[in-house]
Amino acid sequence: MRCRFCQTALTRTFVDLGRAPLSNAFLTAEQLREPEQHYPLHAYICDECLLVQLEQFAAPEQIFGEYLYFSSYSDAWLHHANAFAARMTHELRLGPSSLVVEVASNDGYLLQYFRERGVAVLGVEPAANVARVATAKGIPTDVAFFGVATAQRLAAAGRADLICANNVLAHVPDLNDFVAGFAVLLQPFGTVTVEFPHLLRLIADCQFDTIYHEHFSYFSLLVVDRVFAHHGLRVFDVDRLPTHGGSLRIHACHASAERPRTERFHAVLAEERAAGLDSTDACERFADAVIDTKCALLEFLIAARREGKLVAGYGAPAKGNTLLNYCGIGPELLAFTVDRSPHKQGRYLPGVQIPVHAPECIFAARPDYVLILPWNLRDEIVEQMRAVHDWGGKFVVAIPHVQVL
Repeated sequence: MRCRFCQTALTRTFVDLGRAPLSNAFLTAEQLREPEQHYPLHAYICDECLLVQLEQFAAPEQIFGEYLYFSSYSDAWLHHANAFAARMTHELRLGPSSLVVEVASNDGYLLQYFRERGVAVLGVEPAANVARVATAKGIPTDVAFFGVATAQRLAAAGRADLICANNVLAHVPDLNDFVAGFAVLLQPFGTVTVEFPHLLRLIADCQFDTIYHEHFSYFSLLVVDRVFAHHGLRVFDVDRLPTHGGSLRIHACHASAERPRTERFHAVLAEERAAGLDSTDACERFADAVIDTKCALLEFLIAARREGKLVAGYGAPAKGNTLLNYCGIGPELLAFTVDRSPHKQGRYLPGVQIPVHAPECIFAARPDYVLILPWNLRDEIVEQMRAVHDWGGKFVVAIPHVQVL
């Protein structure tokens, strides 16, 4: 196995989470008696460029062929997208003659807000079922995987003033082809913004459940800056975001544009170096923290069962499937989970085969504890489900440590 950026042989373990099914391979009732394919969930760190990464076991076509994640089911994420569209429209003075392209545009959750402001938009989305939802909203969407070839085809009709890519960089097995595509599609003085979960927060807050096969790579600003520079792009600014447990949004341009780097950029780099992300030092204690979290969650759930308490889940995110499979938690400890997305309701979580119901089932079952699997949305979920407190129910999160809210 070689690094997907610099091709160095990978020998150093970041964390080994055993074997797990694909995180979004939800099961129908008919599939419960069929064998499931499990793959190693073993993350490495490159000794040369320090990119944290998984080996590729599944082709992108297998993962994104029938995708069950739709961005618009999170109110907080829609608010985040609207605020970003307002900011960038103002800062870049975007108008009807401008073009905003979003890579991995999902169901049009972001581009709809640029369109409302009179800006021309184009989505690029490989999952045809999700792209159809965006198209139905009036968001023109090109169904394709992004890379140099797609960028060249799209650039023939006009290059972009702004390219957005939110939470997709980790999903790309061919990292170099993907980033090189930005340079092809971006007009000479255009801007690229890319949001991704911050490796610094993953380590500091033991967010090991964000490691799954759909996420091929895990990024620090130090590494992203190196990757973009390799392809003629210059990162000049960065925003710290609370999304997904702590993310970064980088702003980049062509190297020839010579935009000055901000104090925010230098501050994040300094923080990463202080935390040891400029070497492999920061990774040494991470594996032990992961094991401690696993033990604490199992101890809590086992104690609840022995006390006759009912525990249900809220959410069916990919991160929840990593957590439950790594910990070996099935319906005997977590009776069911619920999710707002009708695309997941009536199915079963991969591997652990926990049923997924509509949120109303929480109020019918009245569990003693509700384990919030998308812990990054805990405040939104607690507010939506505040009636759980009416019967004395309590909310629980497992990351960064087991906590009864």
